[in-house]
Amino acid sequence: MSEMNVEAKVKSDPAAQSYDGPYEGGDAQPFPRRKVLIGAGAALLAIGGIWAYTHRNPGGDAARANQAPLVTVSAPGIATVAGTINASGVLAARHDMPVGVVGEGGTVVQVLVEPGAWVKRGQLLAVIDRQVQNQQQASSNANIGVAQADARIAQANLDRGLKLVANGFISNADIDKLTAVRDAANARVRVAQAQSGEMQAKIRRLNIVAPADGLVLDRALEVGQVVSPGNGVLFRIADKGEMEMRARLSESNLAHLALGQEVKVRPVGSEREFVGHVWQVSPVIDPATRQGVARIALPYDRDIRPGGFASAEIRSGSMAAPLLPESALQADAQGSYVYVVTGDNKAVRRRVKVAMVTEKGVAIASGLSGVERVVLRAGAFLTEGETVNPRSQPPQSSSKQN
Repeated sequence: MSEMNVEAKVKSDPAAQSYDGPYEGGDAQPFPRRKVLIGAGAALLAIGGIWAYTHRNPGGDAARANQAPLVTVSAPGIATVAGTINASGVLAARHDMPVGVVGEGGTVVQVLVEPGAWVKRGQLLAVIDRQVQNQQQASSNANIGVAQADARIAQANLDRGLKLVANGFISNADIDKLTAVRDAANARVRVAQAQSGEMQAKIRRLNIVAPADGLVLDRALEVGQVVSPGNGVLFRIADKGEMEMRARLSESNLAHLALGQEVKVRPVGSEREFVGHVWQVSPVIDPATRQGVARIALPYDRDIRPGGFASAEIRSGSMAAPLLPESALQADAQGSYVYVVTGDNKAVRRRVKVAMVTEKGVAIASGLSGVERVVLRAGAFLTEGETVNPRSQPPQSSSKQN
């Protein structure tokens, strides 16, 4: 009876339900109170999570948006771009004429010009000693006199023979012999004259003369120096004093050049600017540097010194294209690209092709229509699909971000 009363009390008393000790009857019968507590705790956590989700801070999205990287963007539009190619190169004579020894050579006895002097075609530049050649010339002249005397004697003998053959004193065979002697004597006269002319030519070749009108650029001999054809260049002359700039350009820039195109050239160290014209475009490309040479004709001026360095600005027409600052462009192994911000503020990589680089920015040939929001700076720190916080900048300002 007592055990039945205890069970009824436990069932009716909530406090007794939490008791896990022995009953009054002395038997220990555990009650699952811990399981009840664990289940209640899990339910409370679930309810708290649901409440936090449904009652979250309405400013949380804005906070996360503020954590996105801030980037400056602009829609470049379409601009008319005047193509300008900047290049550098060396100054040189347009036609550099080397002058050396063309004869036997010898000792220099006189130098008549200095670098910077203007000379005429055939003007004497230097004289080589000719004492031996003068004696040889005198000997040749004497041989001419001997040959001419022999020719006169032979002619006189022939004239007498012609008178005698008419009277029958000598035969026609004798006349033929006299005629042959006369002809041989005349031939020896011509040989002596040719030898004398050859010696005169050798003597003239001891004079170093200017091959054309021009400006003396360099001199590499002194009085007393022994020279020969193996000495190489003794004078350098710029034909008519014309100069040029040899500008090295990439093969893509060479494709935009045309003969006669105007070029502005500024020598290093000079504040002056000279106007030249393209007169030759290299027909080959250096396979090592992928560059060619554009030769720009320049008028003579004392500030244009061969061997010096100069910069050139070449106008290459105009085109309509989006214009971006150089800071907007990135590059990898596949070529150039920019980051474009989509409507949901995602940074997306866009491949572009560069048309030309100008003072105002980079003209884009393809890849952009001009209405996209292009990241102007910090593109190197972005990743594909990253959420950004764009700040718009007017298109007219974007071209100044060089």
